[in-house]
Amino acid sequence: MQDTGKSGNLTYRQVLEANNAIQTIGDDTYWLCVTRTVQESKLFPVPAYMLLSYLNCFYRYPALLRKIEASVPAEEIGDRARSMSGKFGNLPGWGLPTFYLLGREMLINFGMLRPEDAAEDVVYVLDFWRRFKLAQQREDGHLNAREFGQRVQLLPERTVQVFHADAHRCVAGDRLHKAAHGFLAAVSQYGFMISCESRCTLNNSGPYRLDADRELIIRDFTDLAQGDYPWLDGVGDKIPYNNLTVTMEVKDCHFYLMDDWGSFESKPEFTADKLVGVGLYTSDVLSDGHIPVGMGSAEELATTFEDLTEKVREAIAALWKRVAGWSRDEMMDSGALVYFSLIKDFAHVAGVYEHDDWMTIDERADRFRPLLNDEFGRDFLGEMVGLVDLPSQHQPSHVMMQHNNQSARYITHIPFTVCDGHGASMGNDIAPGVTTHARKLDSYTTSEGVLTLADYNARAKACRPAQMAPELRGLNDTWIKWNPADPRVDQLYRLEQRLSRNLRGKGLGLTPEQIEGLRGKA
Repeated sequence: MQDTGKSGNLTYRQVLEANNAIQTIGDDTYWLCVTRTVQESKLFPVPAYMLLSYLNCFYRYPALLRKIEASVPAEEIGDRARSMSGKFGNLPGWGLPTFYLLGREMLINFGMLRPEDAAEDVVYVLDFWRRFKLAQQREDGHLNAREFGQRVQLLPERTVQVFHADAHRCVAGDRLHKAAHGFLAAVSQYGFMISCESRCTLNNSGPYRLDADRELIIRDFTDLAQGDYPWLDGVGDKIPYNNLTVTMEVKDCHFYLMDDWGSFESKPEFTADKLVGVGLYTSDVLSDGHIPVGMGSAEELATTFEDLTEKVREAIAALWKRVAGWSRDEMMDSGALVYFSLIKDFAHVAGVYEHDDWMTIDERADRFRPLLNDEFGRDFLGEMVGLVDLPSQHQPSHVMMQHNNQSARYITHIPFTVCDGHGASMGNDIAPGVTTHARKLDSYTTSEGVLTLADYNARAKACRPAQMAPELRGLNDTWIKWNPADPRVDQLYRLEQRLSRNLRGKGLGLTPEQIEGLRGKA
């Protein structure tokens, strides 16, 4: 790494907080890795591209996050994230610090970094993450799903009420029920292929209680159309929405697990017949909230699902043809960029997104490509995230790791000597990048149509959602509970309801029973 001076601007408190974040992120990631998934593929070199992505994150995230915050602070991104889909959910929230820290861990084990090096960057990345997540999850007061017993409730009451009121009822075997499940199956398969056989285009959150035997879960599908990924040029052009949110009303099962990777489990098991209501929305950084899609009637929604399913199936076939012709390096680049760019929509919010920032491999990370063959990728990744047996992870024999009592630490802490100036700092420039993919077409699908990137950035910089007005932004559910007569409260609810089929103009004060009554009248 480049030594650009000494690190001496950190306080003891900052390093304490950073090490706390490092430890809790490591504990959570170990549990996720050993209980939720197998990171292998018969097509893509998944372990190898994951390692490449971690290096890319380490080298680029500090500079990119500072570039974003020069326009929009992390807290505002968190506040705005509650009212849109895109790369903002619990999966990007987990990936932001974890991928960066795993890149650091790799370099420590390669002998290219000491634990005290780049300490200011490590502290900054973790501070950005904490501020973003605390703002995003301010309604439940947790930092992540782990703190909430594997539950993610991001949304305020006014948003949940709209999703509840406008969900169209369905029963197993009817047209809407079949259309919804057909779409969910197709879009899940498509997203899996877009993200190089990973789950990076899918985010699940919830559950939210509707009554004693019904719950609401939210499923976000992102990057479906021609947009940031070069490999979707000519593939996703016919898909009219880059992001889609499916709201699912479920009866007679309780979702006891909804983790930061989007996995969910319920008791009894969730089966198709338990879906009793569904809704569909699109949103992005320009949309000022969730926009209903095909929600005028149950028949219209069924037709919309069927039409989207056909378009998605066509895109799957086109993408398979494209991927079939890729070299291993093209597969490596695609997978690494999907992981690395998991937080790219932060740059879209700020209006500072640049293709080469997010869709190229930093030349410093690319140096390691010859090392990352299939065998090394499999074995090193397994050692680091599963076995926890790299030299940097070994601890004195008295240490007992959470979950398995191993004498190990998942991610290396920062030594407190950095407060005295020990450790090299990194420059804040974004190094040149490389890619094996064709140049991205200057065409981006948004809620305001297909735009050039310059137009997209300009509109994003100018966009200020109505609920983010200074007099409204701080009105969370706790404040509203104690100040229901304040006229701003009714204004806030009416803003949320402005596109609702059943709640438009109703304002504050609706009970679940009243919402059910309004659904019945509709």
